[in-house]
Amino acid sequence: MSETDLTRRGFLRSSGLGVMGMYLGNFKPGWLAVPTEYFLYVGTYTSAGGEGIALCRLTMATGALQKVAVTRNVSEPSFLALDHKGRYLYAVNELGSFQGRPSGAVSAFAVNPTTRALTLINQQASLGGAPCFVSVDGNDKFVMVANYSGGNVAVFPIRSDGGLGAPTDTKQFQGSGPHPNQGSPHAHQIQVDAANQYALAADLGTDRVMIYRFDATLGKLNASSQTSFSTKPGAGPRHFAFHPGQRFVFVINELNSTITSLAYDPAQGTLTEVQTVSTLPAGYTGTSYCAEVRVSPDGKFLYGSNRGHNSIVVFAIDSLGKLTLVQHASTQGQWPRDFILDPTGTYLLVANQQSNNIVSLKRDAVTGRLTTTGLSLALTAPTSLLVAPSSV
Repeated sequence: MSETDLTRRGFLRSSGLGVMGMYLGNFKPGWLAVPTEYFLYVGTYTSAGGEGIALCRLTMATGALQKVAVTRNVSEPSFLALDHKGRYLYAVNELGSFQGRPSGAVSAFAVNPTTRALTLINQQASLGGAPCFVSVDGNDKFVMVANYSGGNVAVFPIRSDGGLGAPTDTKQFQGSGPHPNQGSPHAHQIQVDAANQYALAADLGTDRVMIYRFDATLGKLNASSQTSFSTKPGAGPRHFAFHPGQRFVFVINELNSTITSLAYDPAQGTLTEVQTVSTLPAGYTGTSYCAEVRVSPDGKFLYGSNRGHNSIVVFAIDSLGKLTLVQHASTQGQWPRDFILDPTGTYLLVANQQSNNIVSLKRDAVTGRLTTTGLSLALTAPTSLLVAPSSV
């Protein structure tokens, strides 16, 4: 890649990264055959010293992590996604300028079925600056991108070779919010529901979760009966996760360190607030900002990351979607930008961006609680974690 004017959208600079498919790459059930190890793709900020997209091994017996390969010459691959069959990987290139345009890019890679090595197929301009999220629709026909500084989302068709075609749709958000980081729209995630019928998009800049009826044939984001859900002013919705049963959506709010539980009607595509809770311990007065949110495979527990407090907050989820605090677990590092659960839910792996390490925490499936394994992998500026396919 020969792009210039790389712009790493670090949160500190601007102020003064679902369901299983979101963090497991939408795997087929046949891939979850209890192997002794899993492999992970790790996105990094190359402007901060990251090498590109790393491939790492997780040993299930101990939780140990090992770097085994790197796909280099990839600029700012800050978020990653796989198609459902694991044949292709998509990475946003979180740039401020691409091919002479005020835009980032999205890159398509072929996955080697034996080595899991990545080969670049092609790239497309993301149609907005600093793209920070990428996802694949339920039919493996379209890729969706959220552009942070561009304040918009875009849809790209997937070609027969896994490459990306010209965009089929884009939606530009409008407005602002009361927080200093909300002077303009900041799209941070776009994801379809399990039925591939509706797409939700989080706009950190305007305190809204947009709702679109998704045309899975043409790749269009059409108007829905409920156009959006509004969080508390200044909350800054960043990411969201669908409950495995599709009855709830959990939104993590970056700017006021809260999680909002929403009842979701998959037939109508509507969101109704159930509860909003703090992600921080009572009495905490330090600076902290939320990043990622995940639901356990059994749908019983919710996890969220606190950058600053440097913790994973754990909640139990009841049948009504209400959350009860279980624990705050240290991430054993600084600025937990992303984390995932392995396919069995045995380990929670945390990418600590500022301390340049990935840490494994052991998870109790009954209580949801996390304990440290004492194991850590040194890796510069990790930003996104994605489980690689066991086979293709």
